[in-house]
Amino acid sequence: MRTALLPVPLVAAAFLLSAATCNKGGSSESPASAPAAPTAEDSLPGTGGAGPGGDESSKIAQTLSVPGMDFSSLSSGAQRELAAVFTDEFCYCGCPHTLGQCLKEHKGCRHARRMANIAAQDAQAGSPSVEIIQRIGKYYQGFREARRTFKLDDRMCHGAKDAKVTYVEFADFECPYCGFVRPVMEELVKKHGDKVRVCFVPFPLEGHPHGMPAAIASLVARDKGKFWEMHDQLFANQLALSVPVIKDLAASLGVPAAEVQKALDGGGKYAAEIASFKEMGKNAGVGRTPTIFLNGRELGLAVTVEQFDHAADDELEWISSGKAWAKD
Repeated sequence: MRTALLPVPLVAAAFLLSAATCNKGGSSESPASAPAAPTAEDSLPGTGGAGPGGDESSKIAQTLSVPGMDFSSLSSGAQRELAAVFTDEFCYCGCPHTLGQCLKEHKGCRHARRMANIAAQDAQAGSPSVEIIQRIGKYYQGFREARRTFKLDDRMCHGAKDAKVTYVEFADFECPYCGFVRPVMEELVKKHGDKVRVCFVPFPLEGHPHGMPAAIASLVARDKGKFWEMHDQLFANQLALSVPVIKDLAASLGVPAAEVQKALDGGGKYAAEIASFKEMGKNAGVGRTPTIFLNGRELGLAVTVEQFDHAADDELEWISSGKAWAKD
């Protein structure tokens, strides 16, 4: 089976999301110099672009010729950047070869294929090879760093408690990027069943006026056994959030609006609980939303089901091999 890549527009959006967040002041942030997604006109030398004929094109095609993998759907510019990653970056499986060499010489190395797919999706999104290598390096170095531990509420988690892979998402109901992440996290749970667990931690930002009321209402709903239903309704109505809307959403789920108003007026245990969530996040370095951790290490990948799948597979390999990478 040949590995298929995501459609260009979806990958581009996913890449931008990987570096786009809501900051603590509530404003949205995107990369200062986010590269534009390559177009069909961004051609390789010898096919309409500048360059010394078709020699470079042939070399790139040869570099990307990997049995069982198909990079032909990438734009020519993305192929050029991916080829540079294949020749300039080592495979993190531990073998003394570049990623491209490992893909061709160690055909049983599943790790190299996951790494190649992560790089390919970033290249198609417009990221240059230097940035891809830096991002991949940071991602794989994170496996050896100390892991964070979180006190989680099972009522705000999907999936088996004993799942080997747990994603923890610190998010604000009024942050648009958190809204983009929501379907990705849902798909992970549906796809993996008991192997993957997803936990939500409210992290309302000061600059979002309805982030705190929404977070408090979600906890009131949680205590009525309706957390995930309220979670979904808040994100579905993200652009229209206000205190009256939040209370109406709660009431539609059977959570009395009066109880939500009482919690909003009194603060009390719910405000204290959210303060503890925020303190836990800040201690782990959370300053923006969404911030996502996999088994206690922060992820810096594009927020797509495909890349999170690769991350989960990497984590399972790392665990099963005794905190190391499996031998080729």
